[in-house]
Amino acid sequence: MNYPDNLKYSEDHEWIKIDGNIATIGITEFAQGELGDVVFIELPEVDDEINENEPFGTIEAVKTVSDMLSPLSGKVMEVNESLNDKPETINSDPYEKGWIIKIEFSDKSELKNLMDSKSYKEFVGK
Repeated sequence: MNYPDNLKYSEDHEWIKIDGNIATIGITEFAQGELGDVVFIELPEVDDEINENEPFGTIEAVKTVSDMLSPLSGKVMEVNESLNDKPETINSDPYEKGWIIKIEFSDKSELKNLMDSKSYKEFVGK
């Protein structure tokens, strides 16, 4: 499986790309594989405030429906609207076109709770 080194990872299987105080968030290749074919995604609204470890939307796959938990607190700056029409993009390209939201995070101390790719590989290997 692919876990890019330039990303951070949460125990809830989200990936996070940090660019200044903006975090792009999606689900990992491992998570999309566990879910199966994604058929629907419920996205938050731009300007919504989200909190670390709290749901910011849901993802529905053939196998199950699951909450997506935010790895960081902040304000939603952008949502990937293309997922409304093509949620399966999360399966085919989870790290690029399959990103879910971009937030302006509000608490840098929360970054310490995230894993690097090596730690995440070990985490999912258990």
